Amino acid sequence: MKISPEEVTEVIKQQIEGFTSQTQLEEVGTVLQVGDGIARIWGLSGAMAMELLEFPRGVFGMALNLERDNVGCVLMGDYSCIKEGDQVKRTRRVMEVPVGPALLGRVVNPLGQPVDGRGEIKAERTRPVERRAHGVIERQPVKEPMQTGIKAIDAMVPIGRGQRELIIGDRQTGKTAVGVDAIINQKDTDVFCVYVAIGQKQSTVAQVVKTLEENQVLEKTIIVTAGASESAPLLYLAPYSGCAMAEDFMMNGGHALIIYDDLSKHAAAYRQMSLLLRRPPGREAYPGDVFYLHSRLLERASKLKSELGGGSLTALPIIETQAGDISAYIPTNVISITDGQIYLESSLFYSGQRPAVNVGLSVSRVGGSAQVKAMKQMAGRLRLDMSQYRELAAFAQFGSDLDKATQAQLARGERMMRVLRQPQSRPIPMEEQIAIIFAGTTGALDDIPVLEISRFEQEFIKYLWERHTTLIKIIRDKGEMGAELQEEMQEAVNGFKKIFKV
Repeated sequence: MKISPEEVTEVIKQQIEGFTSQTQLEEVGTVLQVGDGIARIWGLSGAMAMELLEFPRGVFGMALNLERDNVGCVLMGDYSCIKEGDQVKRTRRVMEVPVGPALLGRVVNPLGQPVDGRGEIKAERTRPVERRAHGVIERQPVKEPMQTGIKAIDAMVPIGRGQRELIIGDRQTGKTAVGVDAIINQKDTDVFCVYVAIGQKQSTVAQVVKTLEENQVLEKTIIVTAGASESAPLLYLAPYSGCAMAEDFMMNGGHALIIYDDLSKHAAAYRQMSLLLRRPPGREAYPGDVFYLHSRLLERASKLKSELGGGSLTALPIIETQAGDISAYIPTNVISITDGQIYLESSLFYSGQRPAVNVGLSVSRVGGSAQVKAMKQMAGRLRLDMSQYRELAAFAQFGSDLDKATQAQLARGERMMRVLRQPQSRPIPMEEQIAIIFAGTTGALDDIPVLEISRFEQEFIKYLWERHTTLIKIIRDKGEMGAELQEEMQEAVNGFKKIFKV
């Protein structure tokens, strides 16, 4: 078979015409120095702040220090395999995590990768971990209640949707329990939850997962964990990743609650990173921008205007104090950023008062705006009475003779302290809280022995649901308690007292 020169020429022409040049440009740098989860890279002059950088052997890093002759980068994952002289590529993507309903019911690390052994997460979209917080014009006032199911909080330190309320106290005073109870109470609401565990033991996180699973609320919760054994960059990233996941619900017109447990360890991780990156140390060796570290995170919690979907993100950051010192550096920083704080006191906790909320030092700067009307009516004097009781109790311990009015105030205060006690993982519906607080503030408990208060409460609530179902349902549905309803409630209390056996 003979092939003519013309045929060969034609084939070559077709191949030349069909040839396309595919030139791919990549900006690469070289590792100058590596150690303790920090790498310095030469040659990436175009790198962006927070940009994801790709290292050999599947390791990624995040650019933080953009200096004149090098880039300071923190490494995610196992950085022991990175060596001096390795090539680093730019990804041209800022740090982002997967978001959306696919993450609900899952335990993930700060990069959005599953760590619960239940297979991969098929998320449809991603969000940058850092973004500008919404401005004042894009927000609306906080006025919808975010019920926690905890009597002491819902009555005296109310939280609203879009608020930032700090939970503060020494270690082992029930801070995590308050956050977890708040999540459990969202079981039958339209609120999605995110729990961010920063520097916690894996056993602690596993216990939280188990509690949420037992209370059937895990399926509407995302758990982001950066354990105590993880590197500082992952601990630093965890709250921002969790915030991006929660923010996705808010941006789509939904409501979300996020617990940061806890930001003290977050600040310590950031200090470690900053000192290794040679950033100038300030007070207590924290870098100068440690306030901005938390303010830009917590400012992202808000209630959006109706034109933007009307979604909300409520943040409950947790801060650990040392020996009750709320005037320390990080606690005062976060107190000044948030819209109030719930202070859990060690002495109250050890005396058996759970949750150990100190009424005098706890405050909500949103206040009654975030309460249903009936709760505002019932709990109006409760906070003042409890504060006065603590003052009087301090004097009474000296054993001096007290007048009848003071004795009566002490007796009522002691009973109301018992009313505010509550078992862990047992949130109480708003209408039941209102009923028992009504009984306490109207003096119906004054002649009930202190040790019988808990039994009185349980049996009284049962009695209301059995014999005054309409009354309790009206309070639940309307959230109001006019003069007629108050009279009916008073009759119910009196009727129950006649059959209650001490």
